Amino acid sequence: MSKLFSPLQLRETVFKNRIFVSPMCQYSAVDGLANGWHFVNLGSRAIGGAAMVMAEATGISPEGRITPHCLGIWSDDHVDALQPIVEFIKQQQAIPGIQIAHAGRKGSCDVPWKGSVYLSPDEGGWQTLAPSAIPLTPNHAAPKALALAEIDTIITQFVTAAHRALEAGFEVIELHCAHGYLLNEFLSPLTNKRKDRYGGSLENRCRLPLTIAKAIRDFWPQDKPVFVRISATDWVEGGWDITQSIQLAKWLKEIGVDFIDCSSGGLMLDAKIPAAPGYQTTFASRIRTEVGIPTGAVGMISAPAQAEHILVTEQADAVLLARELLRDPYWPLHAAGELHVDIEWPLQYARAKP
Repeated sequence: MSKLFSPLQLRETVFKNRIFVSPMCQYSAVDGLANGWHFVNLGSRAIGGAAMVMAEATGISPEGRITPHCLGIWSDDHVDALQPIVEFIKQQQAIPGIQIAHAGRKGSCDVPWKGSVYLSPDEGGWQTLAPSAIPLTPNHAAPKALALAEIDTIITQFVTAAHRALEAGFEVIELHCAHGYLLNEFLSPLTNKRKDRYGGSLENRCRLPLTIAKAIRDFWPQDKPVFVRISATDWVEGGWDITQSIQLAKWLKEIGVDFIDCSSGGLMLDAKIPAAPGYQTTFASRIRTEVGIPTGAVGMISAPAQAEHILVTEQADAVLLARELLRDPYWPLHAAGELHVDIEWPLQYARAKP
């Protein structure tokens, strides 16, 4: 029996295997609206056999996007555009998930294939927001330090986005607290220099992510799981680290969060990250063991045997694949073959099954 292809239950939601599609920005929306690209991109990975297909970081507001071409969920029109995609994912016996996010100071950028350069308001960008007015790079305008009333607005925007996600039919919601975006900026002492209740101590720096997570968990149906993605470390001296991540995970567990999606980095562009296969799995393992909460391992997971090893050795409860699923949307079907597991193929593709 393969651990990778064994079911995982979180609350009343049963994932048919432990292969999750990591949220991956496509930079292909117009006014935040999902379109045919998103249908094919997400739908093909559901056909490919993944247990959960998670939509990319989806902006809770226009200024919460990374680029002008990122997905959004700040209006009912966005719900209408997402619903057929969600329904198709379900028809493939996959669980649809969505990551809701605010880009913070990393917003107002052009798409990666145009260099991810900062866009001024005159160039189609916007005033970015952050806990403190610290620019991402010397080439970026300083973000606006959020006033308390503006933080309250952002809390409301996250909760409203969660309501819309449920209306669209998503069964898993993930709160994005990683990769240097707004909530990660509040967590890290490198980007949070506030002197009020949202800055200073670890408890204060965690206040905004915890407040939002609790509000979502209180609203989200009790039979459906809530995920949180974190950067377990900034990879920078004096920044956010695994010790602080473990404490955050304990607090998240207390309020009913079901799963910690363990990534790292993204806050400081000059961080020295020792990227290599398995370089982040120790974070998932420590949080899983020391907190007692299910975790996901992510980052340079490409071989079926590698994914199987992570799970068999109890480093994590699931693996989240990104680039490997861009290369091969049908990786789960092929992985089953390599691990000698007989799984169902889509009927339309059954004649190609080895």
